[in-house]
Amino acid sequence: MHEDAFYMFTIVHPDDLENHLASLKASAQNLTPWVQEYRLKFGDESVCWLHGNSLPQRLADGSTLWHGFMTDITERKQAETETHIAATVFESQEGMLVTDANRTILRVNHAFTNITGYKAEEVIGKNPRMLQSGLQDRNFYAVMWEHVNDTGTWEGEIWNRRKHGGEIYPEHLTITAVKNQDGIVTNYVATMTDITARKASVEKIERLAFYDPLTGLPNRVLLQDRLKPALALSHRKGRKGALLFIDLDNFKNLNDTLGHDMGDLLLQLVAQRLTSCVREEDTVARLGGDEFVVMLGGLSKKPFKALAQTQAIGNKILAKLNQPYLLVTHDYHSTPSIGATLFNGHDQSVDELLKQADIAMYQAKASGRNSLRFFDPQMQERINARASLEADLRLALSENQFKLYYQPQVQHNQQIVGAEVLIRWQHPQRGLVSPTDFIPLAEETGLILPIGLWVLETACAQIKIWEGNVHTQHLQLAVNVSARQFHQPDFVKQTLQILYRNAIKPDRLKLELTETLIIDDIDDTIIKMHALREIGVRFFMDDFGTGYSSLSSLKKLPIDQLKIDQSFVRDIASDPDDAVIVQTIIAMAKNLGLEVIAEGVETEPQRTFLEQHGCPVYQGYLFGKPMPLVEFEQLLKYVPHTHADELLKYTTLSYGADSLHFSTDFLTLSGSCVKID
Repeated sequence: MHEDAFYMFTIVHPDDLENHLASLKASAQNLTPWVQEYRLKFGDESVCWLHGNSLPQRLADGSTLWHGFMTDITERKQAETETHIAATVFESQEGMLVTDANRTILRVNHAFTNITGYKAEEVIGKNPRMLQSGLQDRNFYAVMWEHVNDTGTWEGEIWNRRKHGGEIYPEHLTITAVKNQDGIVTNYVATMTDITARKASVEKIERLAFYDPLTGLPNRVLLQDRLKPALALSHRKGRKGALLFIDLDNFKNLNDTLGHDMGDLLLQLVAQRLTSCVREEDTVARLGGDEFVVMLGGLSKKPFKALAQTQAIGNKILAKLNQPYLLVTHDYHSTPSIGATLFNGHDQSVDELLKQADIAMYQAKASGRNSLRFFDPQMQERINARASLEADLRLALSENQFKLYYQPQVQHNQQIVGAEVLIRWQHPQRGLVSPTDFIPLAEETGLILPIGLWVLETACAQIKIWEGNVHTQHLQLAVNVSARQFHQPDFVKQTLQILYRNAIKPDRLKLELTETLIIDDIDDTIIKMHALREIGVRFFMDDFGTGYSSLSSLKKLPIDQLKIDQSFVRDIASDPDDAVIVQTIIAMAKNLGLEVIAEGVETEPQRTFLEQHGCPVYQGYLFGKPMPLVEFEQLLKYVPHTHADELLKYTTLSYGADSLHFSTDFLTLSGSCVKID
């Protein structure tokens, strides 16, 4: 044997050697073509595949001469192996789907059909969106595909819909982008696993760990878990929350007389009633026995309003749980004792809050049961006072307890050009009630609507009276309108009715709006302003500079006058920043063709500064405090008046303040329409 031929036999792969020799021998004996694929194995453990194709020739000496060629087919064999592996993987238990770059389905496997119910011929050529359940919105899919294209893959849980019955099911989905040598996406490959059973198992385990088996409510562990993020959310958004600790009165007597089965039934019915009393985002939990806890989140930022909201829910629970129960054949009456505490961020720990609510609950029991008590006794006193004040406020209009006071507005030459009117509540027992006490309450209860109409009606009636007097017929009044009142659908109609009923010239009335009111719904505001502007009613913007109005908004609105907020006027002579702000407002108003007035003017240096920089009209204690109508009219007799046409531009009216100073921030925070001066 030739030496080279012998060497070839030594490197044939051991697993192929026997078949290799047998095929050569058979071909040589029969003088038939030899075609064979086999492997060579080298010393470095590398392997290559050869394809042999030869014809044997018998020589005279009996030896065999081979005529043919060998071809290296290593790459083809590797490709075949990879294809086989890919085919095996493709037909795995995971559903698989392949699309082109346009997300058109090219191929699916049998597992895909088993999961979705769709056969290959039903989906090939279509878009995978046909599987969507509708539970995820367009933004979800947009973000998902953006992530795939940015990173090459996306993995997560998704809800899809099966073909048969339209059943929605959860699946774990992985999408991979396939790119060519140039980095261009050619295909997308998706693998999916039905995780319905897995999620059901997880949910079952979670229910055992976190839910009360009798009522199905969250247990103590889950309540504490939910309290922690609730405290964090309260801290981040500044909104208060509350815990209500509820214990059933004399529950032990029920177990002792009718048995524990009836006791369990009552607990289940109580759980249902508690759940019906709160919002979906609130939590009702059973701590054990006959003890329940309700967690309320997202309450008002203001303590009094948050207290009122909590009390309203507590009273609703009291009423609901006081209704009779039917325990199989037994009519049964049960009452609860409820303790409540507010939380604000991380001021208290979870354990402290539960303890406070528990203590308040025992205070409720000590007071005779079937009642609601707050942890802080002062809070309870304030709630009682608020309830009493609300009851009195509802009587104030019908008993004519409100009065309007007038504060002069003057020009730089000391001539009175009008007045701002502010509401007063003269209570028969309480005396003069501060607007800071009753205006926010009127806003919360909706009583601000009839109060606002009363102010508008009273102001127009006064205009009518002044029209008959030569000394006052030039005066023009403007009413400060609350956001809640202005955005009522029939506000324009109500205003027109009042104007016509009093038969006054509409241009004697100006409506004062805050920046916040205007930008809350600027389209609605513009429509209503133009409707009233067409008949002559004029508008001005109150507390300008404290809100968020823009020049573009001012250009759209039929505003006649800007009112510089007193917070800028107060330190105008000593604070350079306030001085610059005031000068800027005055210049901007002039450039926009708007009139300007400054409020809160208390000193001569303030007035002098304003006059020097082009502000012609002022209001403040320098010229007079808010006063009853009789005193204001008396003041008019001793002050010279300008020509009526000149005066019409500057007089304003709003309502709501005491004669004492209050921060204008109160108005912004409470959303009140009432001017606190």
